[in-house]
Amino acid sequence: MSGLKQDLLNHCLSDIDARITRLEEEMEALKLSAESDTKSSMGDKYETGREMINLEKGKIAEQLNEAVRMRQALLSIDADKKYEAGALGAVITTAQAMYFMATSIGKVSLGNQDFFVISPVSPIGQQLLDKKVGDQINFAGKQIALLNIE
Repeated sequence: MSGLKQDLLNHCLSDIDARITRLEEEMEALKLSAESDTKSSMGDKYETGREMINLEKGKIAEQLNEAVRMRQALLSIDADKKYEAGALGAVITTAQAMYFMATSIGKVSLGNQDFFVISPVSPIGQQLLDKKVGDQINFAGKQIALLNIE
């Protein structure tokens, strides 16, 4: 399973790295836009445009910080570690789905298998924390049995 876990980890890191690159490019484009925006005789229009750019830069900076935090969480995972219970880095198989407890990325397809990459602090992640094979959780009104943990 460690090969699968390493593949999952690599896929998630690639996804986050692409997100970070895209956000950095957007931030640079906004910076260039702000620099090229010349002050005209219509001062209010200039100030409004500049404020809109600053608001957008703030949103992107927040998303960029979150992506960097997600990357750090992924880098802290040891793909070779075996888990006996739900924890950061565990791949958990239930009858309904497979989960990779890492960070909130969402559904990831690897080969012909779908995984839900979840954060330990997400609602399902909190339910799965410290649970062992054979335990059951109640999520979204369903009883879900844990079949395997790697």
